[in-house]
Amino acid sequence: MGSRMAGKLLNAGYSVTVFNRTHERILPLVKEGARFAATPVDAVTEADVVISMLTNDEASRRVWLDKTTGAIAGLRKDAAAIESSTLSLGCINELAREFTARDIGFLDAPVLGSRPQAESGNLIFLVGGKQAALDKVKPVFSCLSSTIHHIGANGAGAKMKLAANAFFGAQVSALSEIIGLLEKLGINKEKTVDLFNQLPTTSPALQGIGHLISSGKCAPLFPISLVEKDFAYAVDMSNACRSTMPVVNATHGVFKNAVKQGLGEDNINSVIQLYL
Repeated sequence: MGSRMAGKLLNAGYSVTVFNRTHERILPLVKEGARFAATPVDAVTEADVVISMLTNDEASRRVWLDKTTGAIAGLRKDAAAIESSTLSLGCINELAREFTARDIGFLDAPVLGSRPQAESGNLIFLVGGKQAALDKVKPVFSCLSSTIHHIGANGAGAKMKLAANAFFGAQVSALSEIIGLLEKLGINKEKTVDLFNQLPTTSPALQGIGHLISSGKCAPLFPISLVEKDFAYAVDMSNACRSTMPVVNATHGVFKNAVKQGLGEDNINSVIQLYL
C-alpha cells in the first residue's frame, strides 16, 4: 500500500523520500526518482508532509517514537504527520499526545481500499484531527483518493476504520458460511455467488468477494492475518467502552481460526476454506 501511494505522489510531481524497514522493497521507488532514507528520522527532516503506512501498533511506535531513529525527532514544527495505518485506538491516542506535546499537526487518516485503489488513486480517507491540519494536506490526499471524510478529532478516523473493517469482515464471514452450507446441500459456490450477486442484499464490496470465492483467487490484497489483527483492535476498542458486540467477537473467532489453519497470508475471501 505505502509503495503504491508513494508511486502516485511521484507521478504527480511531488518530491518523495521513502523509508521501509526492509530496504529492498523501496529500491523500485528510488529508481523512479524517490530519495532513499536509511532511517525514519532521516526520511522526514526536509518533509512538509509525512505519511506512515505500516502493519501494526508495534511497527508504528518504532517508526515514529524510537529514541534513536524515530521520525518524530526529525519533524519540523510546521510539518504535518499522518498515520494512515490501521492501528488500535490506544496507539493512535498515544501518537496524538506525543505530537501535540511537540506542537506538530497530526492526523489519524486510515484508508478504505486496497492495492488496486492505491495504484489508481481511489482510496477513501477517514480522517481524525484538526480541520486546519487537514486543509494543509488536502492536495496530497486528493492525489491519492477519491473521497476524504473528516470524521472528527484525533482518534475518530481510527474508530471509523476499525468499525468499517469489522463490518466488512463480518459480511465476508457470513457469506462464506452460507456458501459452505449450500455446497453441502448440493448447490455449488459458483451458482450461489451468481445468484447472490444479483440480489439487493449483496453490497458491491461483497460482490467482489463473491467473485474471488467463485474464481478461487486468494492473492493477499487484504491478508487474513491483518483482518484478524484489525478485529482484535476493534474488540479492544469495544471492551474499553463496555460495548457488547457478539457478532464482532464471533467473527473475530472465525478469523483467528483461519490463521490457525494456515490461511493467514491468503486474502480475506480464503476464509471460505473453513466451510468447504
